[in-house]
Amino acid sequence: MNYIWGGMILIGIIYASFTGNMQEVTDAALNSSKEAVTLCITMIGVMSLWMGVMEIAKDTGIIQGMSKKIRPLIRFLFPEIPKGHDAEEHITTNIIANFLGLGWAATPAGSYVILLSYQEIPLKIRISR
Repeated sequence: MNYIWGGMILIGIIYASFTGNMQEVTDAALNSSKEAVTLCITMIGVMSLWMGVMEIAKDTGIIQGMSKKIRPLIRFLFPEIPKGHDAEEHITTNIIANFLGLGWAATPAGSYVILLSYQEIPLKIRISR
């Protein structure tokens, strides 16, 4: 995949140099990099906000209370996870965050569940999912 993207960029630069549009390519590259940095800064701020909201919900017991309500669903969807395992809490946090429309806050919990699953759940189960 890297070769495809690298090839497309290289072809675009070569084409721009032959057609005399090198200045436009340079301007587009600089503008795109500026937009990428702005997007990253915005994403950091928004993600920090929603992670803070989810931490407050966790500290006040909201997450734990809602987790008890949806635990039967989690047990049904993920029977291979041992009862009371740390991954169960993170899965419920992810589902609750998505249900409340806090997609940014759901990402770290989901990523942590994936990390736990690769460390602890047998390969045969991971492949079947």
